[in-house]
Amino acid sequence: HAYIGPSSQLGPGSVAGKGVWIGASTTLGAHVSLEHCRVGSNCLLHSGVRVGADGFGFVIEGDVVRKKPQLLRVLIGDYVEIGANSCVDRGSWRDTLIGDHVKIDNLVQIGHNVHVGRGCLLCAHSALGGSASLGDFCVMGGKAAVADHVSVVGGVRIAACSGVTKHITQPGDYAGLPAQPIGKWRREVAMIRRVQKKFSHIMRCWGRDFQQL
Repeated sequence: HAYIGPSSQLGPGSVAGKGVWIGASTTLGAHVSLEHCRVGSNCLLHSGVRVGADGFGFVIEGDVVRKKPQLLRVLIGDYVEIGANSCVDRGSWRDTLIGDHVKIDNLVQIGHNVHVGRGCLLCAHSALGGSASLGDFCVMGGKAAVADHVSVVGGVRIAACSGVTKHITQPGDYAGLPAQPIGKWRREVAMIRRVQKKFSHIMRCWGRDFQQL
């Protein structure tokens, strides 16, 4: 049986599956599905949210693709908001964890075994690969991504469209693919533009020289 706490509300078409636990004063929008999860108090899950579906775990053995067991849970803290059509997968080797006061935008993907610290902000289309970890009070811009099994320390802000491929151990602002401290990334972008401008000038000069021959 599922448990629904006092003053909680389920919108039209929403489903709390077997063994789901929902805390007090939590609201589910229309067509939300909850499986294999525990949702804290005072949370808001917007329309179309999917929590507790199987993570993407497969292995190729010869000419056969086999599915890895996805048998654990999703644990969502208190005062969490999840935007429309976002997905949080259940764990395989550890429970997927969303800390207190996390705010998740629309169309965000959180893979299996991910740990998101308290107070994080995840903007639309951002993604956390399986077994990634995000420390407390991190911010991910739109379409930013953290690769699987990569850890990010607390207090990090990741710019939009950036890709984190290695562990981040120092708080600060990061950008680019692969992500790096934003000051270094800006200098590299500026240098590339200067090189391109100089190269274009050289090519124009060569063009004039060829025409004179």
